[in-house]
Amino acid sequence: MTDTADRRRAAVLGCPIAHSLSPVLHRAAYDELGLKDWSYDRFEIDEAALPGFVEGLGPEWAGLSLTMPLKRAVIPLLDSISDTAASVEAVNTVVLTKDGRRLGDNTDIPGMVAALRERGIEQVDSAAVLGAGATASSALAALARICTGEVVAYVRSEARAAEMRQWGERLEVDVRTADWSQADRALRAPLVVATTPAGTTDALAAAVPERPTTLFDVLYDPWPTALAARWSMYGGAVVGGLDLLVHQAVLQVEQMTGCVPAPADAMRTAGEHALAARRR
Repeated sequence: MTDTADRRRAAVLGCPIAHSLSPVLHRAAYDELGLKDWSYDRFEIDEAALPGFVEGLGPEWAGLSLTMPLKRAVIPLLDSISDTAASVEAVNTVVLTKDGRRLGDNTDIPGMVAALRERGIEQVDSAAVLGAGATASSALAALARICTGEVVAYVRSEARAAEMRQWGERLEVDVRTADWSQADRALRAPLVVATTPAGTTDALAAAVPERPTTLFDVLYDPWPTALAARWSMYGGAVVGGLDLLVHQAVLQVEQMTGCVPAPADAMRTAGEHALAARRR
């Protein structure tokens, strides 16, 4: 019988949360690492409920994964956040230390970089970003590490355009904005990062060039998107949302458990199986 004092807990929080693959990935990591006393759950928590939930966590809690709309709402509840998280004012990872501290980090940004490097993308001289939401700011932060030239962000409003230019200044990325009506031009960039909700880029599939370069589409369900399918059919390299999800989760598992390296292959396989089951 497991001693309750040895049990460790982690979870993903967000609203909505039922779709999250994080439990699948983290539990696969625990199984592979032999962490039989660890559990990982999901909780539907909105911004109003977040402070009470965090305050009620006991000493058995090791960490939290956060999705929308909590990535900024959690910051005032933490003792400190990493420079990476501060750069985009977004925390997706909270490590709860044994001495009671709450440490915030953002593993989306290094996760994006790792997903690209896994496909051989170490550096590009320019890039295009489709969209201007929270994921787009993380994409800019990732591009700050690998893009040596201009990033063009395709957006739907001047307000969004202004936000992206502000993020560019803050992250020291050369950002130029263009209207969404010209988004087909993005597809000729050396690297295209699609950060928009499901269905938004479907109309762009017909504009994929004959020799596409690299597409990073952050969606994983439904997959492939129409854009990713056409991109792949034409021989372009495609990095998907599952790649990002796995790499950011690998870093979370390592921070929460202290086990390095986390079993990325087992986590990816579990994620692929879970997504396949959803399509049946």
